[in-house]
Amino acid sequence: MVFGMRECASRGDEFRAFRVVLEGDFAYWTVLDGGLRRVGELDAFLLYLRAGRGRAESTTEAYARDLVFFESWRCSSGRDLMAAARDLHLLVASLKMTPIERQGRGYRRQRGNNRVGHVLTAVRSFYRFAVATGRVSDRVLPLLWEVGDTRFLPAELKPEGGGLRYRAAARHQLPRERNDSPGAVGREEAGALLRAAEHWRDRFLIVLLWHCGLRIGAALGLRRCDVHFMESAAALGCRVAGPHVHVVPRDNPNRAQAKTHRAFSVPVPAEVVAVYEMYLLERAELAAAAECDFVFVNLFHAPLGEPVRYPTAHQLLQNLSVKAGLDRAVTPHMFRHGTGRALVDSGVDIAVIKEILHHASFVSTEIYARPSGDRARRAVDGLPPLRRDGGEGNQR
Repeated sequence: MVFGMRECASRGDEFRAFRVVLEGDFAYWTVLDGGLRRVGELDAFLLYLRAGRGRAESTTEAYARDLVFFESWRCSSGRDLMAAARDLHLLVASLKMTPIERQGRGYRRQRGNNRVGHVLTAVRSFYRFAVATGRVSDRVLPLLWEVGDTRFLPAELKPEGGGLRYRAAARHQLPRERNDSPGAVGREEAGALLRAAEHWRDRFLIVLLWHCGLRIGAALGLRRCDVHFMESAAALGCRVAGPHVHVVPRDNPNRAQAKTHRAFSVPVPAEVVAVYEMYLLERAELAAAAECDFVFVNLFHAPLGEPVRYPTAHQLLQNLSVKAGLDRAVTPHMFRHGTGRALVDSGVDIAVIKEILHHASFVSTEIYARPSGDRARRAVDGLPPLRRDGGEGNQR
């Protein structure tokens, strides 16, 4: 039966995202209606993303929250899927005009273009799945995509071989709000946090994030077997030379996600190795931590010996920011941006930075190569003055 004419079981404001645990640490997020029933078609799509495409649990959470907006709008307006696709511009208008109602960052503010774009991406992905599985007619596709060409794409996005190519372009797109200066922790700030930290575990987290540029999910997901802090790990069957860590995608009980489909390694400098050795001595004093294979464990609060979770890491850095007297609260991801900025300032080739940060595309790495206001000012101030006689030096 073709999906699209089903009556909605809830009012528009009753849909919510919900975490479903299937077995062990394997979980995904779905959408519930007002009767706490799974919205069948959305649930099938989200489970497909998790189990059929191997997407991270956090990805299904983001998609579920985006699809709550879509389903709420669709049902509150009485549209079936075909009508919703035809009037998707009205969803865009609703998202832009309705302030954010959830408590937290951006509360009561208008949604920006990037946030609305995330919702549209989730909606289009759902429609592709619905067409492929016969839940909606393929007549919906021209309502969501139109034929475009490659002439006006940025050079790095054009296909190889040259010539005009045709592609499917989304009909509903808003101009992206580019963040040319991502929040980045500075070297002085990182040093202040390190001095404010009282425990070796916290110091190890700081130096690991600063020197390796890891996402916090990758750091909290590290197992002790992933840490190869020796010159040669050949005896362990590892061919990577020098001290390094392996980032491996797993389903972790602390819900830490590496945000990668492939395992990769990141080199580690001597400072990180030295701090890790001190952390191991500190960790050995807690018997409850001996059985846990995770690198970062709770040593000072319950549940003792269990892997550290996201909120703990965020709260730790927030507390250290206050203790260090910083003007702002540093977040884990600001370290990743700080690493990228520091590598660029040190003259490291952008291809090497891409490899260290494990970006899928140079487009993600180039943001660190763009000059900040301070660097542009230093460059301009460094130009030699002009002389009227054509030479260089101080004017008379």
